[in-house]
Amino acid sequence: MRFVLQSLAVVATAFLCGGRAEAQTPLTLEAKIPLGEVRGRIDHMAVDLKRHRLFVAELENDSVAVVDLEARKVLHVIADAKGPQGLGYVPSTDTLYVANGGDGSLRMFQGEEYRALEPIHLGEDADNVRVDAEGLQVLVAYGDGALAIIDAASQRKIGDIALTSHPESFQLDRRANRIYVNDPKGQSVVVLDRATGKPAAIWHTGNPTNFPMALDAASNHVLVVLRNPAKLVVFAAASGALATSAETCADADDMFVDAKRRRVYVSCGDGFLDVFDTEGGTYRRLAHMSTVSGARTSLYVPELDRLFVAARATAAEPAAVWVFRPQP
Repeated sequence: MRFVLQSLAVVATAFLCGGRAEAQTPLTLEAKIPLGEVRGRIDHMAVDLKRHRLFVAELENDSVAVVDLEARKVLHVIADAKGPQGLGYVPSTDTLYVANGGDGSLRMFQGEEYRALEPIHLGEDADNVRVDAEGLQVLVAYGDGALAIIDAASQRKIGDIALTSHPESFQLDRRANRIYVNDPKGQSVVVLDRATGKPAAIWHTGNPTNFPMALDAASNHVLVVLRNPAKLVVFAAASGALATSAETCADADDMFVDAKRRRVYVSCGDGFLDVFDTEGGTYRRLAHMSTVSGARTSLYVPELDRLFVAARATAAEPAAVWVFRPQP
């Protein structure tokens, strides 16, 4: 069993209960939850809100950590993974989906004990996962250009949406019945009509490093981060017109919108976390906060009002999940 150290950085106020702001900053580091002996890169995360559990893809460890957010410790480790990258959790079927870049499989684990189900072979570089809880579908990016469609009720693959090259981050827009897909090789954002699975538009970025993506529903914007040069680029969802752009931290891999505060959080591998104010469509940078080198994946959970950042192990500290509380 993995030896897990208790966090030495837990503040007195439990994060699930909220509390008074300790400082007038956009984000306060509230705790560090150690992951134990985890080496190398850590990828994406997902959450089980009912059980207050966070799932962490430990890519180079070939494992997925199950973190108890109330006890702030690793509760369980799923070792049956091969280069896990994307994660998704479907509450209605109590199933965790794990996209494995190592062998191209989509593995599923069900119930309190994470019972392994029959895996689905997709193809090389199975990566980002998105869950449509209403439509009971799970979508997975993989291969040289495809989004696999999984029926969450039967846990079977029911189709593919073909693309011209490997997709990076993508987002589902239920209001417009669209899927926005980052295509770095094509230096573009591909806009898919979800009903037909065909491209409705292609927005050219002129840059092969568009990886993270998020939707700002309040302003009807599609947000994309370029890694080189490091820039937040904002598109009008209706037309694809460039609305604005702003400098950001480097080597970003995740970005989330805090709709309550009209903010954007960008986590970067260069060891920084950026916070933007979206009020009035300006996307003004509020903070440029230090984390650790390689901490480029994150997850903002509105229901818990917390931002989780995956920090890989360094010479000074073990791998951990850093818990940030937004302010005010």
